[in-house]
Amino acid sequence: MKELVFIIRAEKLETVKEILDKHGCGGMTVSTAMGCGTQRGFTDEDSIAEIKGYKIKINLLPKIKVEAVVEDELIESILLDAREHIATGKVGDGKVFIIPVEDAMRIRTGERGDSAI
Repeated sequence: MKELVFIIRAEKLETVKEILDKHGCGGMTVSTAMGCGTQRGFTDEDSIAEIKGYKIKINLLPKIKVEAVVEDELIESILLDAREHIATGKVGDGKVFIIPVEDAMRIRTGERGDSAI
């Protein structure tokens, strides 16, 4: 098992959901996130905020974080679909992190391993 963590543009969420559904992913967790990568976020005057008397530069962009645990044999096909359908070719398209998952347990039944996902 592997956990896929997608950090994507908000407008690509439905595409990621369709890709995971197509490959039979049993579930996912979706969160809003803020971050910056190589583009380094905003750099204009509007991105400066004053918090508790301190001026700070807000250089974080809104992103969506999608987490899903999938069987090992699905990884490559999911990644290929992600590259084909999510990429715009512009900086800020996001990343997919692939993290090994040692085990999983379904709380309701106690099932373990692949059957738990």
